[in-house]
Amino acid sequence: MKQKILILHGWGGSDFPHWQSWLAAEIAKNYGCVSFLKFSNPDFPSKEKWIEELLKELEDFRPDIVVCHSLANILWFHICNGSVSAKIQKLFLVAPPSLGCDIEELKSFFPCEIPTNLYAKEALIVASTNDPYMSLDEAKSLQTALNIPMIVLNDAGHINTDSGYGEWPWILEEIKNISK
Repeated sequence: MKQKILILHGWGGSDFPHWQSWLAAEIAKNYGCVSFLKFSNPDFPSKEKWIEELLKELEDFRPDIVVCHSLANILWFHICNGSVSAKIQKLFLVAPPSLGCDIEELKSFFPCEIPTNLYAKEALIVASTNDPYMSLDEAKSLQTALNIPMIVLNDAGHINTDSGYGEWPWILEEIKNISK
């Protein structure tokens, strides 16, 4: 893999056995270039602090591919609506939460406007038919607003460890196919 891959976790982090930690290990063990950024205080996140950390990582690491999960999607939207200048090759928006999320620990991230520019040549939403944090109708509305493709996984929950997503070969193959 020639591209640099940046993996961004959501609320609570994505420690092993989450698919994001598995993905980082799979990329690294084949001498791929990966950054699995750990945001400060993942259980009680601060939008301003996470934005600061992400902008620094974008400047230092200069990724080609970004893989967001959960709250990281909203974080990406915020930087797209603000001060990002990086342009990436591919953006994966996996299991974004509802833009109307009202979880107390996440209140600094909401409301969030849908960006008009994702700063990616290509982007893809990966949603689930039964995600407790975003209904399929909301995911379809987001897809329409962003005008990007979407893959819908059947009964995949929040596409996390709780819903059986430790190893996730599909995402690894998608990234490898970009890297060819």
